[in-house]
Amino acid sequence: MRAHLARVDAVLVQAVIAAALSFAHLHDIASAAGQDGWKAWAYPISVDLLLVAAWRRLRSGDTKAAGWCWFVTALTASLGANVATAGLLDIHQVPAWLRILVAGWPAVAFLGGTLLAHTSPEPQADMYVEVVKDQEHEPEAVPEPPAAIEEAPERPAQPAVPVPAALIEHARKVAADHHTRTGTPIDTPTLRARLGVPTPMAEAIAAQLTPTGS
Repeated sequence: MRAHLARVDAVLVQAVIAAALSFAHLHDIASAAGQDGWKAWAYPISVDLLLVAAWRRLRSGDTKAAGWCWFVTALTASLGANVATAGLLDIHQVPAWLRILVAGWPAVAFLGGTLLAHTSPEPQADMYVEVVKDQEHEPEAVPEPPAAIEEAPERPAQPAVPVPAALIEHARKVAADHHTRTGTPIDTPTLRARLGVPTPMAEAIAAQLTPTGS
């Protein structure tokens, strides 16, 4: 347990040191590019937040292309600032192209953060289509052979296709809406088209609806 805590503490200390150094480098570059005062401190926060937002999108599994795009953009900005402060750039004579990049970064970060925060996830498959697929893949029950001497006892009629309760409730709402709009009960072909299910399942659903939807 102590060894595990020691490893965790070492990782946290290393992460804090690395974050502080990167934060300072981004601040120095922004300050050298003419962004003084609070603006120079806002730049590293903007870069780090975009990096975290992109990483969360990658971890969520939705629209990974957008996540990778903005993750690479923020990583390039952070890595570029760290490399630039290693003596490769004269802080007192910053080139014009770097001033342009620093000045344009807020717009880029705003666009990336907005897209990452408000892009809708990929639509999930329709619940009822999945239910139908599951029903189609279930093995059919093998009928029992009839009794040799006496007839099998009569059983109550059952729907030909098993229908989930959630699908029945949805069909009732569809049937009620059709009756309200048209004044006539919904027929089986219309019910099948509205639900997007095979004909046998539509017939089984219609058999279980109230007289309003039958």
